[in-house]
Amino acid sequence: MKQWYAQPGDKFEMPVGIYIIDMVRGEQLIEIQTRNFTAIRKKLAALLLQHKVHLLHPVTSEKWILQVDAAGGKILSRRKSSFRGHLTDVFEELVRIPGLMQQQNLSLEIVLIKEEEVRCRDGKGSKHRKRESIKDRRLVEVVETHHFNCPADFLVFLPLSLPQPFSNKDLTNALQLPLHRCRQITYTLRKMEAIYVTGKKRNELLFQYS
Repeated sequence: MKQWYAQPGDKFEMPVGIYIIDMVRGEQLIEIQTRNFTAIRKKLAALLLQHKVHLLHPVTSEKWILQVDAAGGKILSRRKSSFRGHLTDVFEELVRIPGLMQQQNLSLEIVLIKEEEVRCRDGKGSKHRKRESIKDRRLVEVVETHHFNCPADFLVFLPLSLPQPFSNKDLTNALQLPLHRCRQITYTLRKMEAIYVTGKKRNELLFQYS
């Protein structure tokens, strides 16, 4: 991701205060975070007090699985995974830092990618991967990018067909997503103050945006 995003003049792994920054471009700090926004939350909060930070987050849309030998030098097989990712997967991470997205100094770029996942049958991985270890992830292709500079930009995830007000079930039907994902979306947008609660219908919260 660094190689793909880099421009002439960029500086890499630069110290800023007590932190090491992935990339520095002029006065802008660039952090690449593939997962676990909780791990970067404290760092972002501190940096945003004095710096403009651009957060780059890849979301995998398609994946190929490469099996390698124990030495890692020989490819044993390559197959396309049944996994399909979507842009809305970003809310799995955004739900951890919704308040930070209100800060003017923070911008987010979601990069939809295709990747290769390099695995080895060494008996050390998780059970759901049949004890296969993940040795590496490789960028195959950048499909598209999406930029978000303020909370209102995230309203693009809400279809125009949504009723006003709307519930999580309405959003589930409109987006054809699982209910838990739609709850992440509405929770995150609420905390960003991009939408607000306007009432209840039975036990369901109703949301609205300006």
